[in-house]
Amino acid sequence: MRFNTKLLAFLAFSLAAFATQAQKKGTVSNPYILNPSPTTVAWGHYWSETKPVLTIKSGDHVKVHTVLTSNPERLEGAGVAPERVEQALRDVQSVTERGPGGHVLTGPIYIEEAEPGDVLEVKVLSIDLAIDYGYNAIGGNGFLSDEIFERKMMIIEMDTVKMLGHFAPGIEVPLKPFFGSMGVAPPVEAGRWNSAPPWVHAGNLDNKELVEGSSLFIPVHVKGALFEIGDGHAAQGNGEVDITAIETSLKGLLQFKVHKGKSLTWPRAETATHVITMGCDRDLTIATRTAVREMIKYLMEEKGLSQADAYMLSSIAVDVNITELVDGNVGVHAMLPKEIFVKE
Repeated sequence: MRFNTKLLAFLAFSLAAFATQAQKKGTVSNPYILNPSPTTVAWGHYWSETKPVLTIKSGDHVKVHTVLTSNPERLEGAGVAPERVEQALRDVQSVTERGPGGHVLTGPIYIEEAEPGDVLEVKVLSIDLAIDYGYNAIGGNGFLSDEIFERKMMIIEMDTVKMLGHFAPGIEVPLKPFFGSMGVAPPVEAGRWNSAPPWVHAGNLDNKELVEGSSLFIPVHVKGALFEIGDGHAAQGNGEVDITAIETSLKGLLQFKVHKGKSLTWPRAETATHVITMGCDRDLTIATRTAVREMIKYLMEEKGLSQADAYMLSSIAVDVNITELVDGNVGVHAMLPKEIFVKE
């Protein structure tokens, strides 16, 4: 049998190119793709026993799509035309294993190098609106639910070019999209954690500072971390007082990096302008103490300040904000402006 040497050479080149391309899967030019479907979402929980839907390595990129936390019937009842409801949202309604929370989270993602005691950095490289509308609804667990009893749901049309949300005639809300929930599996002993209360695993932080260009640092509690993401918001005020923001579906490009030899007790974040520490608890005072203590710890460890000096600088330069008041565990975040550190 005679072989065509040119054909063999071409096939060898093609196989090598394919192998190289496969190795590059997960790079920024060729990210992993993770879309919501009945087999790729975790409904209402973060849990060490949830089976991963994607396995990646530290340094890889993933393009994710998340669906809003509602259902087609409610959206259509509030005025959304049936053809505007995402097919992915319709598809995930078939998921029967739900709860104890209500968020539809894409994932979990297993990061091979992640071990308990490590820190997982999630870089939010880009965020795009997946649809051109969102909703706000007054919930029974809102901050003033004992005073305001109307259960109203409003569809908010969004101009994706001007990045404005039309709330009412004469009221346009600037859109600054972010994922309300980004987290990992909590400690094993916590069991199946409700997707609503944020905690040491991050989760439903509802921190509006975590926009495109930010990084979230999360302590890892189980092998592989088991990262999940969802609860897309187009805009939100600190506090999220009626229990919803402009809830919408988002697409984002994320990069994951595992930091060995570093440890965190609570999630921490960094934006182009600030370092952010956080605290969560059922008690607002305890959550505030945690956020401030974490800031003092950061200044001592990263900037070499004494405890007293870190405390003083926190009083002078750090803004302490209420993140949210409505998720069982309330959230507080402390913001340190990076501009105060003079570069030599």
